[in-house]
Amino acid sequence: MIYFDNAATGGRKQRAVVQAVLASIEGICANPGRSGHALAAALAKNLSAARERLCSFFGNTDPDRTVFTRGCTEALNIALFSLPSLQTNGRLPHIVTTAAEHNAVLRPLFSLRRAGKIALTVVPLREGRVPPEDIAAAVREDTAACAFTLASNVTGAAIDPAAVRARIPPHVLTVCDGAQTCGHIPVHMQQAGIDALCVAGHKGMGGIQGSGALLFSARFDPLPLLFGGSGVLSADEDMPPFYPERLEAGTLSYPAILSLAEGTLHLQLHMERESRRLLRLTRQLHAGLQEIDGLRLYSMPNPFGIAAFACPTLQSELFAQRLSDEYAIAVRGGLHCAPRMHAGLGTAECGLVRASLSPANTAQEVRAFLSAVRAVAENV
Repeated sequence: MIYFDNAATGGRKQRAVVQAVLASIEGICANPGRSGHALAAALAKNLSAARERLCSFFGNTDPDRTVFTRGCTEALNIALFSLPSLQTNGRLPHIVTTAAEHNAVLRPLFSLRRAGKIALTVVPLREGRVPPEDIAAAVREDTAACAFTLASNVTGAAIDPAAVRARIPPHVLTVCDGAQTCGHIPVHMQQAGIDALCVAGHKGMGGIQGSGALLFSARFDPLPLLFGGSGVLSADEDMPPFYPERLEAGTLSYPAILSLAEGTLHLQLHMERESRRLLRLTRQLHAGLQEIDGLRLYSMPNPFGIAAFACPTLQSELFAQRLSDEYAIAVRGGLHCAPRMHAGLGTAECGLVRASLSPANTAQEVRAFLSAVRAVAENV
């Protein structure tokens, strides 16, 4: 199979990542941080090392403010459901978000608005993008935070967090969905002024499903979303008052965390080279799609490997199904859990076909994909 669905989940893992996962489940599986015996203590040290590596990779200030999650969705939920605590002069906190967001951002914010816990502004698209100045223009006196994606999972259109930070008041927090960017381009929290970075481990970061992280600055104190065992202060009725234990209730997925740590190590050594390769492949893909009659391209070459297109005579999910059934090619059709992005693009009715590459893909696969797309488009 030609796997071009890497924006959903990275299809190929580095051998070192696979070996790290196997090593974590072969032999005796202990619970790090939940027991005092030697094996649990050794695994806890490995978790600390993974936390420090991720903190350094993303330019966070404190490893203890680097919390492991089951994915980017959980990280976003922790951050977003903490926003009602940011009251401004006793008023409901006003939150700014964008039409480019994934449902992992939109649904928590809509839920909070329905519950009367926040005021919300959704910044519309402008020519398929959300300019930083439009986000800044939506900020009000009572705005507490701006929550936005660093890159659309539909088209790869990016939002520069440093440009947003430079245009908004210092007290306004920034909460960033890094699902499609982390691992593909450098993201440095301090330099970009990011207060909360939500990371998917299983995409560009090279980890397995079930891995993710929330990294947050000293300006932001997220509240627990889950309550349970923490391995410390067990007699207390509330979660511990300190991080990371405050946000890491229950048993952590040690294999998933190790996979993320190993993927991060690989990126520390090779991300620049792999980023160049991915951009080269994505440019090849876009150039080829532009030459196919009957298609409309909705994306531009981007460093995230994403290309999105529509065939006016065939619904996107059916187009994707034909590529799978007839050519053994994996892409994604539909709305990609980003309905307002499609509404802004005018593609809400039929969706888009999204092909998403990784550095593990090849130019030969791109050529085979383009040949298959041309055949499907010509034989609708």
